[in-house]
Amino acid sequence: MDSVSTPDSPNSDNNAAMSPTSGSAPSSSMVGSSSSSSAPSPSRYESQKRRDWNTFGQYLKNHRPPLSLSRCSGAHVLEFLRYLDQFGKTKVHTQMCPFFGHPNPPAPCPCPLRQAWGSLDALIGRLRAAYEENGGKPEANPFGARAVRLYLREVRELQAKARGISYEKKKRKRPPPQQLQQQPPPPAPPANTSG
Repeated sequence: MDSVSTPDSPNSDNNAAMSPTSGSAPSSSMVGSSSSSSAPSPSRYESQKRRDWNTFGQYLKNHRPPLSLSRCSGAHVLEFLRYLDQFGKTKVHTQMCPFFGHPNPPAPCPCPLRQAWGSLDALIGRLRAAYEENGGKPEANPFGARAVRLYLREVRELQAKARGISYEKKKRKRPPPQQLQQQPPPPAPPANTSG
């Protein structure tokens, strides 16, 4: 799953609840697509970052009481991540589930669907960058708060245990340089003495 907050389609069900443009006139990207534009279209990452930023902004507006970005803290970011879990598509087995720790369970179970750790991690990375691009100070960035990092680590560990899969960093395989030097040269072919 690439997108946490909204899929690529502007008219999707997930986007309808959060999008400031749902139910309104066609978006500017649809209007401007018929004419030739001199500016290159934004990358997939930039588009997703903008959508995520807009979604978070809408979440702050809908928050009770409404929150301004300047008053947003790591606790509000955690609240947002927990809110997004309701749209998740990753089955996370509870410890009471007979399939806890099995990567490929043989039957369905009532365990909840959540956002996958990788999706949350990518989302926080995009929002952290968007915060600073929109004038936020790096030292006040709520997406870089310690509580958010700890929460992501906890989600990763919980999901790894629930699925029986570890999220260890893959190490690049590189032959040690000593091995190449220590190998003896191949034996020389026997000299042909008949002549």
